[in-house]
Amino acid sequence: MKSLLSILALTTALTLPGLAMARPVTLTTTLTSYGGDGAYLALYVKDASGAYMGSLWMAGGKSKYYEHLSDWYRATGGDTAQINGITGASVGAGRTLEITLDLADTLFDAGYTLHIDAAVEDMRDSANEVAVPLTTEGAGVAVNGRRYVANFAYKM
Repeated sequence: MKSLLSILALTTALTLPGLAMARPVTLTTTLTSYGGDGAYLALYVKDASGAYMGSLWMAGGKSKYYEHLSDWYRATGGDTAQINGITGASVGAGRTLEITLDLADTLFDAGYTLHIDAAVEDMRDSANEVAVPLTTEGAGVAVNGRRYVANFAYKM
């Protein structure tokens, strides 16, 4: 229940400024078979000027490793309150993370970008692994990651 309330609070916070509606959006992240431990992933949104707007999901439960998600960590100061209730397990090599969240309509076609940072124990960190503009036209279009993410797509 706490998880549901936290997600609702985030999506409401991102919805209220524009007094807009929200829609369910499915985010699908498929990892490469990189041959290491499970990946920590931070999914978050920045506005057109590059300012951090909020976290959508954190895959990986041990906060001592969050500093390796360096762009997210720098934007939030490592504040775990940013992800309280919106965390899940790390994602294994070759596996897929699929989550559905209600996102404000005002996030689409308005210059917002969804970012994914990735980190794997004993391997190189990958800040800004994926950066994809949130557009209605981009829905369903797979984007390749730089190191650990084979591809990422969102659908509405």
